[in-house]
Amino acid sequence: MPRIVGVDIPNEKAAVIALTYIHGIGRFTAAKILKEVGVDPNTHAGKLSEDHVAKIAQIIDRDYTVEGQLRREVSQNIARLKDIGCYRGIRHRKGLPVRGQKTQSNARTRKGKRKTVAGKKGVKELRG
Repeated sequence: MPRIVGVDIPNEKAAVIALTYIHGIGRFTAAKILKEVGVDPNTHAGKLSEDHVAKIAQIIDRDYTVEGQLRREVSQNIARLKDIGCYRGIRHRKGLPVRGQKTQSNARTRKGKRKTVAGKKGVKELRG
């Protein structure tokens, strides 16, 4: 298993797919990196030479924000939104969808499991 930027890359997958295991690198970026290094994207990651792995790691370190640094940057951006109290920051604080989705019927992923609230008592029950 080649190790790039502190992440173990799976041997049996194509290099273009294997690079996507690094947080912050998608298919497009992976293909761009491999083209710059001069490696066929369909080559299995286990068959990459040490030289190619070193070049890939060097390009990623030089040009891209990945893994821990990227996670830290994203969390700092969210913290900044919360601190200034803008609309998106308030939505993050409340755990509601941030990007304008409807919440009346969906948004269970952000809102969590349903919390049932007791309904109002009927008029007949109040008189009796």
